[in-house]
Amino acid sequence: MRLLADRDATIAEQARLIERLVGQVEQLSDKVAELDRRLGQDSSNSSRPSSSDSPYSKKKARPRSSRTSTGRPKGKQPGAAGTTRAMVDDPDEIHTIDPSLCGDRGFPLAGAPRVTTRRHQIVEPPRPPHPYVVEYRIVTRVCPCCAARTEGMAPVGLAGRLVFGPRMLARAAWLLCGHYLPVRRAAAILSVMVGATVSAGWTGGVRARAARLLQDAFLPHVRTLIAAAPVAHADETTARADGALHYVHVAATDYLTVPHTGDRTAAAIDAGGIWPAFTGVLMRDGYNGYTHLTQALHAWCGAHTLRDPRSIHDGDPDGQLWAEAMATTLLDAHHAACDARDAAQSALAPEVVALIRNHYRGALARGETANHGDRSSLAHDARTLIRRMRREEDMISDSSST
Repeated sequence: MRLLADRDATIAEQARLIERLVGQVEQLSDKVAELDRRLGQDSSNSSRPSSSDSPYSKKKARPRSSRTSTGRPKGKQPGAAGTTRAMVDDPDEIHTIDPSLCGDRGFPLAGAPRVTTRRHQIVEPPRPPHPYVVEYRIVTRVCPCCAARTEGMAPVGLAGRLVFGPRMLARAAWLLCGHYLPVRRAAAILSVMVGATVSAGWTGGVRARAARLLQDAFLPHVRTLIAAAPVAHADETTARADGALHYVHVAATDYLTVPHTGDRTAAAIDAGGIWPAFTGVLMRDGYNGYTHLTQALHAWCGAHTLRDPRSIHDGDPDGQLWAEAMATTLLDAHHAACDARDAAQSALAPEVVALIRNHYRGALARGETANHGDRSSLAHDARTLIRRMRREEDMISDSSST
């Protein structure tokens, strides 16, 4: 009997050990799955900026474009007018290549009739010019009555005995700010372009001067234009500024962009001087920091809206089919809106809106069922996204249908 009791106790202890080990395996499996999901995230399926994507480990993205092929061949289409580079009529140099002897018999060709002349041109950059120097000679004269000395008034910008003029400053700013060149490289290019030797310190100072001019004179005007625009886009991303990690807040239209740095609070968003005065359509992502801007009509960015379900679906393609169905529904709404605009319609037909709404809510319901009771990190993120998309259904569906 004692042997049977010891055997039962051993079996019970082994059962408890197996149960504990199974629980640990399940926990570790969940952690491995979550780590794999995080490793698979990049700028296409998360909020990470594209600069964080590794050029060595990033896998080739699957085709995700909603565009369809027109069936036309690539390149210039049949019947389209061709273009070619035109020759100039007044070249700087002309070299005439005239044969002196017959290529067949060797007879001299001096005075022989000319049949054709074929033109060829080679385009070259000009030789580095000498700097264009303007000298101001400021005269001082003595009054014959009171013997007072009076000096001629120097022009604006003549702060020293030898300075670079506004055109030189403009070219340096163009290289530094327009082409993002390092200061030493910009200084070397300036020496070749204009024939004047400048230092890297002077080139770096030009960038600071340009920034002050933009801050004081140009940016206030751009902020006013964006604030008065009918549609503008807001976004934020991380970047290093002033030796620390900050958020870069961006306000933009099709042609204008104004960034500023700060944290993610509502006060930092308003510090850009645009959104408190904006009353148009604010295209943004799902960040709650913009909800205090009640005077604007909010719309969710389609790229952000599609990226969130994509992140959930990529984590478990077989278990998160609702996310793919949601993305398909949003794209169908967008295509329906494009077709309606092409047909000169001002709104979607009621039956089309009802169908889109039905598919939208059906995808959310399926997602709630698929993730009910699941304690994994992916399921938690899915439930969070489902609650947000259910709460913001009107804004998301209206944005996808415009």
